[in-house]
Amino acid sequence: MKRNLVWIAAAVLVGLIALWSVVFARPYSLRGSELTPAGIAPEINLDRAGGGRYQLSARTGRPVVIFFGYTNCPDVCPATMAEFKQVKESLKNQADEVDFLLITVDPARDTSERMATYLKGFDAGVIGLTGNEPDLASVWKSYGVFRQVSPGTNAENYSVDHTSRLYVVDKKGNLRVTYPFGTTVADIVSDLRFLIREK
Repeated sequence: MKRNLVWIAAAVLVGLIALWSVVFARPYSLRGSELTPAGIAPEINLDRAGGGRYQLSARTGRPVVIFFGYTNCPDVCPATMAEFKQVKESLKNQADEVDFLLITVDPARDTSERMATYLKGFDAGVIGLTGNEPDLASVWKSYGVFRQVSPGTNAENYSVDHTSRLYVVDKKGNLRVTYPFGTTVADIVSDLRFLIREK
């Protein structure tokens, strides 16, 4: 009887080891919408909030998370900036290995100084990018960003309808994955951890 129990225990152990190897040996599957085949991300070369320039191609070797929004946005943009903060907090020290970008869709109001002040209210580590409308329009177009100004009660009081997706560029400079608004922090963190480790 004892011998039978030993054999059963051994069989169960072998089964658990086999199951573990199947589950954990599978390649990681990104939780966002993976772009296949991934291609080189369109260049971004814009004014950086607080001064200087940001050039995407010069940041090869680190993942980059991109969001298009604006400082007067009443809902999606502050929610996304709060999400950026949560993602960075979850990544802890690994957050220093990722660039988080807010690229304006409202250059008329979003000066470098205004963006810097706005981002300090969420996380000063998020990089705000602005510029003149032709330069920005080229970036919006290359990323397929929808942008439409909706008039308000006066020239200054208008809103901008815009794409709310996140775009992620991997360490090789490929536009790799996108996320719809509302994707969980856990899913984004999981993917970024993988992309940070990826060679």
